[in-house]
Amino acid sequence: MRKAILILIWTATSLLSAAALVSPIATRPSAYVLSPGDVAPQDIQAPYSLSFPSEILTEQARQEAEQRVPALYLPADPAISRKQIEQLRTALNYISVVRLDAYSSDEEKISDLSNLTTIKIDADLARTILNLNEVRWQAIQNEALNVLEQIMRDSIREDQVNEAVRRIPSLISFSLPQEQAVIVNELVAPFIVPNSLFDREQTEAAKKKARESVQPVIRNYISGEIIVRRGQVITPMVWETLQQYGLIRSQTTHEDYISSLALVAVVTGFGILFFTRRSNEPGNNLKILKRLPSQVLIAALFLLFLYSAKLVIPNRTVVPYFFPLPAFGLTISILFNLEIGLILSLMLSILTGFGLTNALDLTIFYILTSFIGALTLGRGKRISAFIWAGIAIGLSGSAVILAYRLTSPYSDLIGLATLVAAAFVNGIASSSLGLLFQYIFSQFLGATTALQLLEISRPDHPLLQFILQNAPGSYQHSLQVAVLAEQAADKIGADSMLVRVGGLYHDAGKALNPSFFIENQIGGQLNTHDDLDPSESARIIIEHVNHGVMLARKYRLPNRIQDFIREHHGTLMTRYQYAKALELAGNDTSRVDSTKFRYPGPEPRSRETAILMLADGCQARVRAELPQTEEEIRSVVRKVIEYCEKEGQLDHTQLTMRDLSVITESFVSTLKNTYHPRIRYPEIAPATQPLSIEETAK
Repeated sequence: MRKAILILIWTATSLLSAAALVSPIATRPSAYVLSPGDVAPQDIQAPYSLSFPSEILTEQARQEAEQRVPALYLPADPAISRKQIEQLRTALNYISVVRLDAYSSDEEKISDLSNLTTIKIDADLARTILNLNEVRWQAIQNEALNVLEQIMRDSIREDQVNEAVRRIPSLISFSLPQEQAVIVNELVAPFIVPNSLFDREQTEAAKKKARESVQPVIRNYISGEIIVRRGQVITPMVWETLQQYGLIRSQTTHEDYISSLALVAVVTGFGILFFTRRSNEPGNNLKILKRLPSQVLIAALFLLFLYSAKLVIPNRTVVPYFFPLPAFGLTISILFNLEIGLILSLMLSILTGFGLTNALDLTIFYILTSFIGALTLGRGKRISAFIWAGIAIGLSGSAVILAYRLTSPYSDLIGLATLVAAAFVNGIASSSLGLLFQYIFSQFLGATTALQLLEISRPDHPLLQFILQNAPGSYQHSLQVAVLAEQAADKIGADSMLVRVGGLYHDAGKALNPSFFIENQIGGQLNTHDDLDPSESARIIIEHVNHGVMLARKYRLPNRIQDFIREHHGTLMTRYQYAKALELAGNDTSRVDSTKFRYPGPEPRSRETAILMLADGCQARVRAELPQTEEEIRSVVRKVIEYCEKEGQLDHTQLTMRDLSVITESFVSTLKNTYHPRIRYPEIAPATQPLSIEETAK
């Protein structure tokens, strides 16, 4: 099924690429094919007299008729007015209850009033209301209800709300003092809402009737009349006229179709041959292309750049050197790898340059700028890497322009300077788009980019701060495991940055129950597991995996980092609790359910998560056993790796025996430097008499 989908994607992409080469989609096509927005190559006259209904002029007349139709509103809805009055009454009752609360202080009452959602009452207004006597407050309530009822009796539309609010002071009884009138105004204003709602159905019906009442606009031409002069822009109305006269025709021939299909077939065959051979090689890094989202994204991005290029580049002088085609290579290189980015950039550059008047130099321009930009960018670990990639694109593009145009008799210094400037703008635009696309599309793929990893590995990340504050022992353990795993990953060519960040978060779930894990327990205190049933103890320990995934989702860590949390214990067993359960059961395995003592998994499914599992196990064992010599450390490391192999935890990781040997030596080297013996310094008894300055100097 997957192979069939892959064939379908390749076929569809090839056919759409061929269509891009022959379709008249350019905004400035050849002189024989005209489109709206083009400049007329010559004066075009009406070959004969003609009258025809103009769809463009008719549509303009219909739109004008629509615009003259006023918006229609429904009659004032009494239910809305009653609802607002009832809401005001409820709010006033709430204020009255707060005023009469004998058990609250003034500050508490002010806080209660400020929490009222329907009316915004600030501290000053709240104090004023609280200081009123009951008679005046009752008068204010009555007046507020009366004013709101008067206003809501009138029809109020959406655009008349502000006007209705401005009418409030004029409706307030003049018998109220100014201070109380202000309170009434503040209480009533929030409850004034439209009670005459926009009638979309009647308005649309009126507009439709107005459109239908417009008669088709007839346009007349006399034989010999100029339709468009040379140098004038072909407007939609001119284009409509040319179509009516049959003066627009396509120049695409069968030879164009054959040549386009031939080139696309060669380029497609090259891509299929390359990726098929490379994906079948052992230890290759192109497995990601077998994922359906990756295939869809690459195809869509390839076609987006190809169609955009064919839309804006033909028959232009500066735009081809400005078009940011290298952004495609930068994006693919970051999201997947450099090899894929270079090959696809080569294919895209060849197709983009096909059919252009200066196809050779433009194709070389696109190939070299894409290659050099991608090589300069690398993994894109810093924003500065994108800046340098943009500069490299500008410099390489300028070199290609000078190489092909400096000796041309048709080039001048101003023209060369313009093209060189366009090349540098190309570099800036390409690096900017690459930075933007890698962020957007990494979310779609669930992939992790170097910039994302750097961002979430910062010590001030909220989740790392949460772990540090709640489980400092687990935090330190994670740091040590991250360093241990990172060194080993670097030695075997795995993604060391990904491993390091995965190591930082792999035990995040321990932060929710830190006291149940030994590294967070203070020496000399009772172990929280001593009084627990072994199965319950195991459940609590195993639960830190699910807690970690929950925290990772809460703090929006990438899916790839969540894999480290899920897989760092695989389907291994909590051996200490299981052994304790067997002991309590008299070593009768039939009386102990082993599934309660096994992590949910899955087993590691990548080299990176497998390295972290091994590093986690080795660091824990070394810390527990405290080996004194290098051979003892090596023995511990080998035991951990052999145990994981025996349990089938490395079956889906593509780690070779050579990889495991390199990992072993890397672990030993790092652990030896971390847990090397230290000198115990002797205690120095304090002097009985303080030394003088002279004695100290001696």
